[in-house]
Amino acid sequence: MLGLSADRKLPTVLLIDDDMVSREVMATMLTLGGFTIHTAENGADALAMLDDEVCEPGVILMDTQMPGLSGSTLVRELRVRSKAIVYAISASEPPAEVLDETDGFLMKPFGHEELKATLEQRAKEPEPSPLADAPVINATTLGQLRQVMSEPAVREIYAAVVADLDKRQGLLSIAIDKADAGEVKRLGHAIKGGCNMAGAAQAARIGQLLETRGDDLEYSHSLLPHLREATGNLKRMLEAELSPPAKPQ
Repeated sequence: MLGLSADRKLPTVLLIDDDMVSREVMATMLTLGGFTIHTAENGADALAMLDDEVCEPGVILMDTQMPGLSGSTLVRELRVRSKAIVYAISASEPPAEVLDETDGFLMKPFGHEELKATLEQRAKEPEPSPLADAPVINATTLGQLRQVMSEPAVREIYAAVVADLDKRQGLLSIAIDKADAGEVKRLGHAIKGGCNMAGAAQAARIGQLLETRGDDLEYSHSLLPHLREATGNLKRMLEAELSPPAKPQ
């Protein structure tokens, strides 16, 4: 996890903001507070800086309302190019989808002390499980399947999902060991698509994270235990709630 290191060295910051006054004021305040700052006036310039290795930020601060490349799309492109913490910054509450994609939110105006405090707090907090608020199976999807097919057919679908997840876990481990980020993302896309169709929400979420952040192989490796957990939860639900009724004695 990026943040303040043991010697309290401050991370390099990439600040993305289309408003010149806001950008320069924040950059000056953060520089005076000890941070090394690089600035970009739009999303495209920020991506070019990362592609050209102009900087290697530990933290990216991005305004949530900019013309051109912005919002969730920009966050996903930043994730492809950097392992940095990505914070949304704005003078008003950002859209929910941006909050979901970023690692936190800082309300403008803020200075170096607020950023330091945020990083220190993050360093103390355990990484939340990506499965924390996701159901094992989406109840709506399960209900729709039961409306159009028999219960044995529904069971067959989820048994096939479990078998597919077991197979893809092994393939993911191989791809990560080979540092094949493209294959990690492809497998993540496949997991997300199949599990979304079946309503296997926990596994679908891990698939989405593998697809969007597959270039970060260390992070992808950290998701494997969560994928095993999601698969195990699906197996238990299959056995407990979707297994055929016991035959009368």
